[in-house]
This record gives sequence, C-alpha cells and structure tokens, in this order.
Amino acid sequence: MIRVGQGFDVHRLVLGKPCIIGGVHIEHTHGLEGHSDADVLLHAICDALLGSIGKGDIGQHFPDTNPAIKGINSREILRSVISILQKEKYEIVNIDCTVICENPKISPHTKKMIKYISEDCQCSESQINIKATTTERMGSLGRGEGIAAQAVCIVTTV
Repeated sequence: MIRVGQGFDVHRLVLGKPCIIGGVHIEHTHGLEGHSDADVLLHAICDALLGSIGKGDIGQHFPDTNPAIKGINSREILRSVISILQKEKYEIVNIDCTVICENPKISPHTKKMIKYISEDCQCSESQINIKATTTERMGSLGRGEGIAAQAVCIVTTV
C-alpha cells in the first residue's frame, strides 16, 4: 500500500533563541520561538509522516502543554515518529520539503539537513529533498517575522 502525507508548520522569529532548521544550527540574528526547539522543517516532516499513516499530528504526540518536553530537540521528535511508522509497518519512499523565509539563506545548509533527516528517518539521502523559497517580501514571512516549512511524503507498507 502507498500512502501520501503533507505537513505544514510556522514559527515566529524572536531575539534570544537559536535558529534551528532541519536539525542544523544556523547563524542568524533571530531564532524560532516554540515549546520545543521550534524546528519548522522537522515539524512539517513529522506531520506529513504522521498524516500519511493516519496518526494525527505532532501536537497530539508531543503537546505544548507537557512541561516534560519543554525545549525538546525536534530530531528526537522525528525519531519517535519514525518508531511509530515502523510499528505500523511502513517505510519512507521519499520526503519533499520547502522552507519559506526571506532570511537566513537555507541552500548553504541543505546538504547537512538532508544528512541529519536521512539518519533520523533511517533512509537514504536520495529519498530526501529540501528546497527554499521566499514570499518576495510579502506578508509576515516576507517581513521576516517568521519561518514556515511544508513537507510531502510518500510511505509504503513493508
């Protein structure tokens, strides 16, 4: 069986927080605000994977009301989602992602992001694709108020 999932996430940029996207710490004047490390890319991937197998979203599995997971590394969340996929007897065919922001520049970091994501997803780097785009300075993302990401995945039964 082949199943498709999609995910979307957005977080506000704020002073005093690290900017972590795709598991990579990126030098930037601002970082992403959230209950976890606010990694928009990994959150979008997690939601796509969970959606593909009908298991809700990361908010159900990692609620922001749980103080025990405050500041959790999103790579841990992704590895947990992969465990759910494996338990349900699914494996990743591919994941395609887009990060949406004016700054920081994403392309210098995509190779490292792909490496981390493929490690955490236990799949080949060739199964992961990451793109970046801007909103041409339109809207809140265009003004640099936040960063968004979307992901689409295909999974298949083992």
